[in-house]
Amino acid sequence: MKLRALLVDGEYSSRKELRYLLQRFEDIQVVGEAANALEALELISHLEYSVIFLDIAMPGLNGIDLAHRLQDKLDSPTIIFITAHEEYAFAFAVNALDYLHKPIQPKLLEEALMKVRQIKVSITAPKNNPLPPKSEAITPPPKPLEVVPVEQGGKIFLLHQDEIVFIYTDKDKVYIKTQKDSYLTHFTLRELELRLNPTLFFRSHRCYLVNIQRMRELIPYLNGTYSIVVDDHERSEILVSRAKSRILKEMLGL
Repeated sequence: MKLRALLVDGEYSSRKELRYLLQRFEDIQVVGEAANALEALELISHLEYSVIFLDIAMPGLNGIDLAHRLQDKLDSPTIIFITAHEEYAFAFAVNALDYLHKPIQPKLLEEALMKVRQIKVSITAPKNNPLPPKSEAITPPPKPLEVVPVEQGGKIFLLHQDEIVFIYTDKDKVYIKTQKDSYLTHFTLRELELRLNPTLFFRSHRCYLVNIQRMRELIPYLNGTYSIVVDDHERSEILVSRAKSRILKEMLGL
């Protein structure tokens, strides 16, 4: 059985890209597109959808507001947020199944669709069927970290989030940089991105996660990217990828 998908995004180019990515999945059928939440509500009132790919940042009624309204429906569709910003905490607050960052990575899209399929199977399966193995269960949103355990000199320290200046990877290891020291952590950068305060930390690059409150200077480059100068002891420069540079400019109103 095909899963009926609705794409809700104010940018036509984003909908076009997502529609192209979904073409490779034989069981996914895009049967509706909307440029805003009101158009989406109109479509949803006439047809049931299995999954909605929903942009958060839309004028008027935004994606979060629309998700709240859809929660009241008896057979509410599965929601996957599409966002260019660090807003996954809000996605989980309204019980969205997953969130995907723009530009969308095909592998992460495939993982999100696998979760949708698992939900649909669990809903349609007979009640006396055994539960699926734990390895097939849908992973709940990760629990936020109040403090981050780190290592240095054979000792374990607990860092509060406001002590962290930035986080970086080096030779397959992840380090947390404070004002004066670097500490080893056993979390991956992705895990820390998901479990730290999303309003405090910005994923500037695949190798960096930076505390927004510790940013002190932006260095622009001719190719449209930036480096971020932070206020640690060394005044470190943090790389910003091209895609993340656009997000950073929007975030800072540049």
